[in-house]
Amino acid sequence: MIYLGSDHAGFSLKQTVVALLQQRGVEFTDLGTHTEEPADFTDYAFAVAEKVGDSDRARRGDLGILVCGSGVGMDIAANKVKGVRAALATTPYMGRQSREHDDANVLVLAGRVITAEQAMEITKAFLDAQFDGEERHARRVQKIQSYEEEHLK
Repeated sequence: MIYLGSDHAGFSLKQTVVALLQQRGVEFTDLGTHTEEPADFTDYAFAVAEKVGDSDRARRGDLGILVCGSGVGMDIAANKVKGVRAALATTPYMGRQSREHDDANVLVLAGRVITAEQAMEITKAFLDAQFDGEERHARRVQKIQSYEEEHLK
């Protein structure tokens, strides 16, 4: 399952992602916003991150995609949720690499920075990639998880 969220600045680009997911037959849930009326990015970042960070959903491999104007706000907010490794990507390489090396489970896109075509390529790269599990990458992800267990309650 893919959970989607955007604020007003990311709404239009999120619709591009929705079309891509529909074209690919990927199951998704759009948690909002559903208009271009001003909305707080935090509400949607937390909603998506809480779904993805939930331990049962994490075991299933559920993912999230967030879109705001710069991507930065969504990225910051989503990474406050335990179990979430959100990655802001502005190129397909960043989208793929975030999954392969960092085991990212939330992709963040910048609605006012990238084009619809770029968003589609980045999203495809993210969704088509998998964590490679290489020892050095697994060790680093484990350090993040250990830190969360100790410091995030």
